[in-house]
Amino acid sequence: MDYVKAFLVGGTICGLVQILLDRTKLMPGRVMVLLVVSGCILGAAGIYQPFLDWAGAGAAVPLLGFGNTLWKGVKEGIGTDGFLGIFKGGLTASSAGIAAALVFGYIGALVFKPKMKK
Repeated sequence: MDYVKAFLVGGTICGLVQILLDRTKLMPGRVMVLLVVSGCILGAAGIYQPFLDWAGAGAAVPLLGFGNTLWKGVKEGIGTDGFLGIFKGGLTASSAGIAAALVFGYIGALVFKPKMKK
């Protein structure tokens, strides 16, 4: 049942984002930033963690989950490193995701022919 819930939640999030991309003239980069910032705000408000506990991987994998991970890292970094933790904490907590995005993005650019949105 956990797999079904994760699939439905993650698919719903991705479907809503796809509708946003199709119905507006927002560029994909701006939508990605909107999702990451929304995840940070929802995490700071204490809303995202209960949702994440309920939805599991379906809420952790999309960019909303990445924003929440950044927020948690910054919060922990401030507790351990003070002011420097604002900058260090988010990168420490999400370094694996950032590295994977860079590597797979580079491989994707080599394999496929990127096109600009009209």
